[in-house]
Amino acid sequence: MTDPTARQAETDTDDKTVPETADLVVEATRETAELKDKLLRTLAEMENLRKRTEREVLDARVYGITGFARDVLAVADNMHRALETIGLDLREAADPKVRALIEGVELTERELMKILERNGVKKFSPLGEKFDPNLHQAMYEVPTPDQPPGQVAQVIQAGYMIGERVLRPALVAVSKSPPESPASANDNARPDNATQ
Repeated sequence: MTDPTARQAETDTDDKTVPETADLVVEATRETAELKDKLLRTLAEMENLRKRTEREVLDARVYGITGFARDVLAVADNMHRALETIGLDLREAADPKVRALIEGVELTERELMKILERNGVKKFSPLGEKFDPNLHQAMYEVPTPDQPPGQVAQVIQAGYMIGERVLRPALVAVSKSPPESPASANDNARPDNATQ
């Protein structure tokens, strides 16, 4: 025969086993959800890191020569200024050897510009364009009756871009409205005086 106390002990043990198993299932489900969340976050972070690295590598390819290109622009400017100082009359009157030297400097300047362009550096001269402080550096204003205010009236030094970025802004003179002459100021004042 069975002892009632033993039956009671078996029932208590079975009751304790069922809640412990349910707790383990709930705990395992919670841990699975946490691990799945961590996995998804890690995958997202890795994808973001991959994209960021691709962008940085592309930027390094395009913009890695920025410092060097900026230094070479000084050489290009000096060559351009040297060639501008030699007028047409001087070229025609020059000795054949001097003309050959001038042509050699011109060829060197052209080759330097080709090399810069091949490496993503482009020259721009914004004459007649609307002044843009992101691309141009205003040196002074020029009163011009033939251009609206805010236009680039003169280019003092050409600018350069590398990719989509400004390597060096163009140095420009910006147009402004010409000052009113004293006669037109008096003409404007007369009607006001006549009405008083």
